[in-house]
Amino acid sequence: MINPVYSPAPGRYESGIRFRRSGHSGILLPEIALGLWHNFGDVNPLANSMEMAHYAFDHGIVHFDLANNYGPSYGSAEETFGVIMKKSFAPFRDELFISTKAGHDMWPGPYGEWGSRKYLMASLDQSLKRMNLDYVDLFYSHRYDPNTPLEETLQALVDIVRAGKALYAGISKYPPEAAEFAYNYLKDRDVPCLIYQGRYNILNREPETDGILDQAREKGVGFIAFSPLAQGLLSGRYLDGVPADSRMAKEHFLKSSVLTPKMHSTLVRLNGIAARRGQTLAEMALAWCLRDDRVTSVIVGASRVSQLEDDFKALENTSFSAEELAEIDEIVWSAKA
Repeated sequence: MINPVYSPAPGRYESGIRFRRSGHSGILLPEIALGLWHNFGDVNPLANSMEMAHYAFDHGIVHFDLANNYGPSYGSAEETFGVIMKKSFAPFRDELFISTKAGHDMWPGPYGEWGSRKYLMASLDQSLKRMNLDYVDLFYSHRYDPNTPLEETLQALVDIVRAGKALYAGISKYPPEAAEFAYNYLKDRDVPCLIYQGRYNILNREPETDGILDQAREKGVGFIAFSPLAQGLLSGRYLDGVPADSRMAKEHFLKSSVLTPKMHSTLVRLNGIAARRGQTLAEMALAWCLRDDRVTSVIVGASRVSQLEDDFKALENTSFSAEELAEIDEIVWSAKA
């Protein structure tokens, strides 16, 4: 049987998706972006990856977030996306917002990670080939490199944008001092930083406590949260133990040692608040991130369409009462005590 030619849903922008402006820019991003960190590599069925990408676009999720070493194996998520681009999305390229990154381990030797100009330039060229693209909408320095002069890393971003290989530049996981330098350097060269990507969720408040959220707003930079479900801890899958097919059971990025009795109690109590709100724990966790107008968007991962369906429902209620927020804070902080 030959698969029919993909045709996106005509009402994809009336499906409930909302867009927020990224800092002081012309870019509006959907409140939910699809991240391809896991479940889009060459170890995963292509048909399932395509089904999830199609579902996302059919519901107005136009932002697809990648990195050079997403997979597994390294580069294979971009290759998968390249197939989807060629088979499905090519006619709709101008509706899409595609981001990729370089900074973590990618290939052997001294030029295969961190923040040198050589690595960033070579990595993006490889990414574009894998994804069947002439340019990406956003290219990130994936992490701060404490050994490479920051000017070198940032000038590479400037030159990448000026060469037309990326339309915008971003940074990810930079400490506040380095982020401040980056914002000023890029702005002074007329390539302002579009967005800061950082880990942010109910259990991890670092962007609040270290000032990253306020700093980005003051500098006119958007903020996008990765791991809004704490790598699945807030997905609701661990309320009754560790399912055999779960990420935690595989002991890869999410270790079973995290699910202490205190953490389990925390998840159960948070789930109680979610139930009162008429939401699943995952829906509430995403809504909690989006309650803050300093947050432009959240990046979700998925292994099947049903998870995306659940995530999308979070947009139905992103408002919290002062009492709900206080109760959530009490639960989280008491767990850390």
